[in-house]
Amino acid sequence: MQTVSKKISTADLTKISMCVALCCISANIFFPLPFTPSMVTALTIFLSLAAYILTPKQTFTVVAVYLLLGIAGLPVFAGTGGIGRLVSPSGGFYFAWLIAYPLLSFLKGTEINFKRYVLMNFFVAMPVTYIGGLISMILFLEVGIWEAATMAVFPFIFGDVLKTCAAAFLGVKLNSALQFH
Repeated sequence: MQTVSKKISTADLTKISMCVALCCISANIFFPLPFTPSMVTALTIFLSLAAYILTPKQTFTVVAVYLLLGIAGLPVFAGTGGIGRLVSPSGGFYFAWLIAYPLLSFLKGTEINFKRYVLMNFFVAMPVTYIGGLISMILFLEVGIWEAATMAVFPFIFGDVLKTCAAAFLGVKLNSALQFH
């Protein structure tokens, strides 16, 4: 039986590596909110950007490598590292990103389109991420869905809308200028 091996190009490996690096750096641009164990970070801008410029498989790789770096102890989880962040009230966000951003990459389409990028993020990636955060808040803090939503969803909506628009703008510019698509 012959195995088929598809090699990854140097250009693709470079894009993936740059996206991982940007995720690691942007997660450390954060500030806490007093009423939730989750942090506001710049990370979602670059997770979205990765989805806009990479394939779904490449986007999954970016998120998985980012998580593995954090699990290994590198301080890439809003100033900390280690598996403790993943098994905490905010851990659901991290796991949800493994679904949300490759799905966003898949649904963004092949046409470079700011409006589609934003809408797919609003209606797919953000809800999937919030569901992950809700689940972990409910499980770890033993609270109801409304209280979990006040910690995992409501405080982040406005900022996520702004970050989604910024990422879509950057994604359109990068895809147009560098012909990533």
